[in-house]
Amino acid sequence: MLRRARTAHAELFADRPVLGVDPGLGPVARADGLEVVGSLDDASRRLDPAATVVHVCTPPAVRAALLEEAAHLGYRRFVVEKPLAADRTALGRVLDVVRRRDLRVHVVSPWLHSALTARLAALLDGGLGEVRSVTVVQDKARFRRSLTNGSHTSALEVEIPHALGVLLRLLGDAEVRGASCTDLRWGERVVPRMGGARLTLRHRSGVRSRIRCDLTSPVRRRRITVETTTGARLVGHYPVAQDDDVAQLDVWRDGRGKRELLHDDALSRCLVHAYRGFAEGDGPGTTAGAADGLRLHARAVELLDDARRLTSADAAPHPLPHDTCPVPRPQEAARHAG
Repeated sequence: MLRRARTAHAELFADRPVLGVDPGLGPVARADGLEVVGSLDDASRRLDPAATVVHVCTPPAVRAALLEEAAHLGYRRFVVEKPLAADRTALGRVLDVVRRRDLRVHVVSPWLHSALTARLAALLDGGLGEVRSVTVVQDKARFRRSLTNGSHTSALEVEIPHALGVLLRLLGDAEVRGASCTDLRWGERVVPRMGGARLTLRHRSGVRSRIRCDLTSPVRRRRITVETTTGARLVGHYPVAQDDDVAQLDVWRDGRGKRELLHDDALSRCLVHAYRGFAEGDGPGTTAGAADGLRLHARAVELLDDARRLTSADAAPHPLPHDTCPVPRPQEAARHAG
């Protein structure tokens, strides 16, 4: 995907090989524009840290330490896989490094840069009435990875972060009003809390949104349904695979429906957005936009942490008045939706 972005927007990228750092790998030969080095320190001798973007693909639990190490070597620009952190404690450590080291961080978030998300934001700002409810369904079969890979502790961490960011962007800040997980079962084997998840949010506007994820479904779908006070109904389908990057949107109003097809190479758009922001430096609006994006992702981590607490214990979610990472209002945030 990075190769595709570099080809389409060569002006944003240096014409040099990409360096990979993976301490768990043995010697790897250079292949297809990629060279593997032994450490960030080795990489800093090959590329100028001040002009280099670091893609962080490590597990969320070790993000803060890696950012600190990279910042010590002079790196300042980062593209980080979501979620930004594993929980509130880890989030605090990450944000401390970002602030103390004055880092620029973009979180990989294809749905937030999706053409479908941008179209929904435009329609909701165009006279369809107030949002009454939003429901997101994210289904796919995930038996093999759940049975063999313990990197996730619950189904809340798999697909739901995609939708959660979109709901915060379209509807504004929220609190968790309900969360549950089901176990994944294969014969006698049981993987706790990895069969599926449900999440209910109440936004500051009073709107309730719901996310449902079934990781045992034989059918793969990524659907968002928006109901408004005027009776309009928007049903959007995000692409379910990279080999067919077309989103579909059915717009129903006054008893009539119309289907729109949208080219939606969201991951490429996300990466290009990040690199364009880095290329523009700290000019007017760029720092503020990056900060808004980071706040949204930080808030998503907090809400997922609240949801995990509800699924594992009878604990109350943190109330809205004490949020540490409030997100921008929907009207402000929608301008950054794509």
